[in-house]
Amino acid sequence: MTVIRLTRMGRKKQPFYRIVVTDSRKPRDGGWIEKIGHYNPMVSPATLVIDEERLNYWIGTGAQMSDRVRKLAGK
Repeated sequence: MTVIRLTRMGRKKQPFYRIVVTDSRKPRDGGWIEKIGHYNPMVSPATLVIDEERLNYWIGTGAQMSDRVRKLAGK
């Protein structure tokens, strides 16, 4: 199954996250199919960038969003 989830990037105690489309069987930071956005909670205010067109495309093809991505995207 294809999922839309966060993958962690950055240094120790300085995380930022990419919002990616990946196979559900891969590890959290494993390979991914497509990067559709990023989220940085370390700056004030936190930044969130999502390509809505690609997000809607992947949801239309049957991809499931993780709980955290659903909460961030507001869907």
